[in-house]
Amino acid sequence: MTHSPARAGQLYPAGAVRLSMDTSQAPSAIPRPHLDVPFVPTPQEVIDAMLDLSRVGRDDMLIDLGCGDGRIVIGAARRGARATGIDLNPLRVTEARENARRAGVDARVIFREGDLYEADVTPATVVTLYLLPTVNLRLRARLWRQLEVGTRVVSHAFDMGPDWPAESMIDVDERTIYVWTIAEAQKRATGI
Repeated sequence: MTHSPARAGQLYPAGAVRLSMDTSQAPSAIPRPHLDVPFVPTPQEVIDAMLDLSRVGRDDMLIDLGCGDGRIVIGAARRGARATGIDLNPLRVTEARENARRAGVDARVIFREGDLYEADVTPATVVTLYLLPTVNLRLRARLWRQLEVGTRVVSHAFDMGPDWPAESMIDVDERTIYVWTIAEAQKRATGI
């Protein structure tokens, strides 16, 4: 089927996408958030292991920093937890909300567009991460400061450096999961 080119001022139906070869509207001209971490989906078996290792249940409030499409948050909500996902990319936040709606857990979750370096994680009993080593290290002191003693932190693929060795690590399909629990030692390290 042949389509005629769109004319200036032509109206498009809701949800339609107009493709243009006009280089003055190149993607670099569209403002996009600076993302420190690319979106790489976490496989379901890794999500299940992360939630198992951190013992996520009905009494928990999970916060996923850099939540992407919301799959960890949705997994926690399916276990009865309340959960919040924070991502800088508005497209991912929209996708996560839709995924939660389709999964039937949208009443138990919140997705917010925001900077994970500025996120308030104080309500969390569990924090999940799939970031990068430099990002984990940059977040470490914030987690120590804001999280209560006993809060669990779980990271897919990357640790928190030699100053905070993981309490446990497991491999799931050749992917490492790290687990920590906030203790008095971390609170003292931040001067709290």
